[in-house]
Amino acid sequence: MKITIKKLMPILMVAAMLMPALVLGSSGAKLYTAPIDINDKASLRRGAKAFADYCYSCHAATFMRFNRIAKDLEMSEDDVREMMIHTRGKKGEPTKIGDVMEVSMTDDYAKNAFGTAVPDLTLAARARGADWIYTYLRSFYVDADRPTGFNNIVFADVGMPHVLWSLQGLQTPVYKTVMHGDIGVEELDHFEQIQTGKLSRVEYDMFLGDLTNFMVYIAEPVQVERRSMGWKVLLFLVVLFGFAYALKKEYWKDVH
Repeated sequence: MKITIKKLMPILMVAAMLMPALVLGSSGAKLYTAPIDINDKASLRRGAKAFADYCYSCHAATFMRFNRIAKDLEMSEDDVREMMIHTRGKKGEPTKIGDVMEVSMTDDYAKNAFGTAVPDLTLAARARGADWIYTYLRSFYVDADRPTGFNNIVFADVGMPHVLWSLQGLQTPVYKTVMHGDIGVEELDHFEQIQTGKLSRVEYDMFLGDLTNFMVYIAEPVQVERRSMGWKVLLFLVVLFGFAYALKKEYWKDVH
């Protein structure tokens, strides 16, 4: 049976309408815009420290090397060693500045502790998107039914504990009933703070912004150079078009 574009249009329209639900989940949680600026070296350095302090003990970033971070973030290798390198190799040897960002946690240990293997975070920002990561880290809430005591609006029944709870504090979700025709659906209205953390809401959002910014950077460290090169290539093509058009006019002047 021949399938035409006309026949596919209804399917594509339905898929487009369902896509937000697939991304956000049935909770109705919206994604907040992450304050991303990979040209902000100060933000990236703060994000690198946050990643090292709160993520790197469990999550690896095996496509990234410490010396590349030092170079791109305009830091000395000694500063990167002091801030980020807290691991040793399989034989107990000190981690080198040129090594990739591996962790000692094995998949078997992670499955026993969290019920699933811990994902590598190098490409997380490419796979999930910066807004998803930023919102996910804001959306943990207290749930006594979960093994870790926490759940997440964006990622329901997540196995990851809320490692940033001491900074954010503790919160619970407050839902509202939204009518879709004759059907009432419980959707997230807001979070209610039940215990304050070390950071205010604004400070915590800034902290997550820096952390997300760093994760966007490690997902594609070359993106600044790529974008810069892209403009140069476009400019070259514009100039080349001018020469090509002039050459075409010269070749065809006797015909026209």
